[in-house]
Amino acid sequence: MTTTMVPEKGAAGAPAIAPHVRDYVERVRGGELGALPAVTGLVVLCAVFSVLRPAFLSPINFANLFTQGAAVAVIAMGLIFVLLLGEIDLSAGFASGVCAAVLGVLLTNEGWPWYAAVLAAMATGAAIGLVIGTLVAKLGIPSFVVTLAAFLAFQGVVLLLLKEGTNISIRDQTILAIANRNMPPVLGWVCVAAGVLAYAALQVMQARRRTARGLSAVPTSLIAFRVGTLAVISGVAVFLLNLERSRNAAIVSLKGVPIVVPVIVVLLVVLTFVLQRTAYGRHIYAVGGNAEAARRAGINVDRIRISAFVICSFMASVGGVIAASRANSVDPNTGGSNVLLFAVGAAVIGGTSLFGGKGRALDALLGGAVVAVIENGMGLMGYTSGVKYAVTGCVLLLAAGVDALSRKRAAATGRR
Repeated sequence: MTTTMVPEKGAAGAPAIAPHVRDYVERVRGGELGALPAVTGLVVLCAVFSVLRPAFLSPINFANLFTQGAAVAVIAMGLIFVLLLGEIDLSAGFASGVCAAVLGVLLTNEGWPWYAAVLAAMATGAAIGLVIGTLVAKLGIPSFVVTLAAFLAFQGVVLLLLKEGTNISIRDQTILAIANRNMPPVLGWVCVAAGVLAYAALQVMQARRRTARGLSAVPTSLIAFRVGTLAVISGVAVFLLNLERSRNAAIVSLKGVPIVVPVIVVLLVVLTFVLQRTAYGRHIYAVGGNAEAARRAGINVDRIRISAFVICSFMASVGGVIAASRANSVDPNTGGSNVLLFAVGAAVIGGTSLFGGKGRALDALLGGAVVAVIENGMGLMGYTSGVKYAVTGCVLLLAAGVDALSRKRAAATGRR
């Protein structure tokens, strides 16, 4: 005799929210923490820095947080695809530097139009990923070795492109606008309204599809909570960003959402759709979870590995364009220094597992926000770079430890 699980109903006959809350609590207790540690850390850090340095929540500093962490967050979103496979790409930082150098040379030295130079930079990134992915997937060279070699080689490529250290200024106003200009305040509100409505429509359609298939429906109250949370967070953010940030508005007005913000949001939506709503995304998770089982299921594992490195390097090229825009120039340090470390740290801190099979594009943004808040907040408090690096390293180690412990807990409870 078989039994059918019937979802609990509320007073009005709608599915109750309590079972979903209990299920979430059980998943957390079972080791499936998701983004909970990153969100908790972000809230705590913002609260601490706001108390210690009230200027942390000023409109101008709030806007700076977005532009400071934009390039790292974009590179981290690409690294998610590689980390999901249990691989690593140590060359992502300098790959972004190579692509930025290509952009600068073609844009400033060769006089190419901005769109052609950007396409060339992105094509360079995709080609880099294709070469690295082929060496890893087809020749079987460990990704650590291949990308470490690329990390060293790309430093030389940047120097060669920039003629041993020449600084190339970016003068194209379209490129400069990406990280240095703002949208009109009204357009910011329009984008928020459109985004919230689109998210609400998506949630409702998903609930209806589940109901049509005989699956447990998502409570309307839970949908309303999700939509309301998004509306409040995005609304508060736009309100703060629309405040006047200029010290002398009579000379120059500085308000509105930075243009780089909708760029990142679009990338997030696209990559989230790819990972969660396509067969390719399911194959990424399958290969990361168990490559041999995925191979026996008919998945072309080599093709998945190559494509993941292509996406990673392509996103690195986008990060390079953003970095060049923010700095108004390209130099040998573009993509170097701590860019790679912060990008990997952002992905791991956000909740992506270094062991593969677990992670989302959103993790890169959450982790990138934590890294940006630490760097920004400690800078406001007057701490040196040494202290910043030490604290960021401790946070990364803590995130990796939480990941390892949660995997053990998930294995012990049978949720792995």
